Amino acid sequence: MWIQLLLIAAIIALGIFFVRRPGSDSHLAMRRIVFGFFVVVAILAVLFPHAITWLAQLIGVGRGTDLLLYIVSMMFLVFVYTQFHRNAQMQQKITGLARTIALLEAERSAAAAPGDEAEKPVSPSDEG
Repeated sequence: MWIQLLLIAAIIALGIFFVRRPGSDSHLAMRRIVFGFFVVVAILAVLFPHAITWLAQLIGVGRGTDLLLYIVSMMFLVFVYTQFHRNAQMQQKITGLARTIALLEAERSAAAAPGDEAEKPVSPSDEG
């Protein structure tokens, strides 16, 4: 029961965390704090494996390995969301760059005189 409430609260917190503007300084600081927290917890789990089992039983999970599985699952979801968000931003940037290049090339070709042969590429059939 407690683990379900804890996992639901964690999912809601992660949802709120990732809805925020990703470029803000506070978002970056929160990511660093969360990452640092998980590094400390991982080190403590290695040093004191029975503490994980105790904590798991305290919150209603039978074994410490199950608790670690839940945590790893949450981190995987965070990773997938982060990669999805970065990919979407990258696609927007690529689309913007492609549009800019297309507009610049259109302006350059429009500025050239229609009868100007110097701007046209020479094909192999024209040389002979």
